[in-house]
Amino acid sequence: MRVLLVEDDLSISRSLEKALSNEGFTVDAVNTGEAALFLVTRTSVDVVILDIGLPDMDGLSVLKKIREHNKSLPVILLTARDRIEDKVDGLDRGADDYLTKPFELPELVARLRVVSRRLSVRPESRIQVNGVTLDPTANTISFGDRRIDVSGKEYSVLMTLMENKGRLLSRDKMEAKLYAWGEELSSNAVEVHIHNLRKKLGKDFIKTVRGVGYGVGLE
Repeated sequence: MRVLLVEDDLSISRSLEKALSNEGFTVDAVNTGEAALFLVTRTSVDVVILDIGLPDMDGLSVLKKIREHNKSLPVILLTARDRIEDKVDGLDRGADDYLTKPFELPELVARLRVVSRRLSVRPESRIQVNGVTLDPTANTISFGDRRIDVSGKEYSVLMTLMENKGRLLSRDKMEAKLYAWGEELSSNAVEVHIHNLRKKLGKDFIKTVRGVGYGVGLE
């Protein structure tokens, strides 16, 4: 399950990212509301852990914008505010759960597992192209019976291509997906990830039309 952690306290963020990764979750960590909204709107996220106190905007404002984009994406609020009125306010605004700092890691993990069980009964959402299966619910890629290990950026690129199977996507479109991971890009970043994916999925799986773009499932 892919978790988006939105926490501006670097020590807390690093501790949670490491602990949740050790529990088997895939974690993307950002420290601003703007970065969180960018990821929510451009990548596949299963659950958001959202701190209310962020440097650029109030967490509840971020929650509102998330709900405008996706009404069903699970959101767990983190906050030092422990008044019952604050909890009710957060839940009324669309949060699925609410944790007051400080909290114990097992409690957060237990709540994430509740979300995971709920997600497991979602309708079928797997994407299949020429023997390759991408499962956004489990964040896995398989080729036949073999699971394929890819990096986060490779996953993002491949998901974009498979969601648009049969169409050519420009380099700019692919770069937009990579920028969502919050890092600067080298001039050949797209080519590098396409090259790595071809080594894992076969050189003919991703087609290149020079000067136009990339595509999968092309006729």
